[in-house]
Amino acid sequence: MSGGSALLRAILEGIVAALSPKQKPRSHGGSAGGGGSSPRNAPVAKWRNQASRQPSEPSPGQAGGGATRDLTAAELRAMRPSYAPSLDGEPDPGEVIWTWVPYVENDGRGKDRPVLIIARLDAGAWAACYLSTKQHRDFVSVGSGPWDSQGRESFLSPERVLRVTGDGMRRESMGMDRAHYDRAVQAVKRWHGLG
Repeated sequence: MSGGSALLRAILEGIVAALSPKQKPRSHGGSAGGGGSSPRNAPVAKWRNQASRQPSEPSPGQAGGGATRDLTAAELRAMRPSYAPSLDGEPDPGEVIWTWVPYVENDGRGKDRPVLIIARLDAGAWAACYLSTKQHRDFVSVGSGPWDSQGRESFLSPERVLRVTGDGMRRESMGMDRAHYDRAVQAVKRWHGLG
């Protein structure tokens, strides 16, 4: 077997292992880009059971009553951030989860991506901000963690605060450390002029 074939096989096996719900997820400790800190032994990646989901069905959070959307001004003012991660398969403030995030144009397009839950809104909805591995103007570093398969530093957009439902969550990644959570919440409050 040539070196290229062996490398391709190793990559494919890694992808299959990472996506298999039967495998126990691995924690990515340490930091990337000098800004991150992830607990080395933090439990990560509780996958929702999607065995019954057909490929033609929308991603969780993409459509219907559980669709991810931007918060209204009233929801923003009523938001009460509180750090309370509990890796129990449900979203909690201080956790990074995966959901569908619509593009700002609201034209039906979007992307499945990690978001940081910053507050509970009601019994079935949470406020969250999306993460990107690209630094953009006014984005705040939240370090690195297993939500990024390459362990890259992530940045939170304080401008868009999203409403995420339990039905809209695809998977729970991990709890973010308190210092990065607090920095993210302060950036959101500054951006939106919240006290």
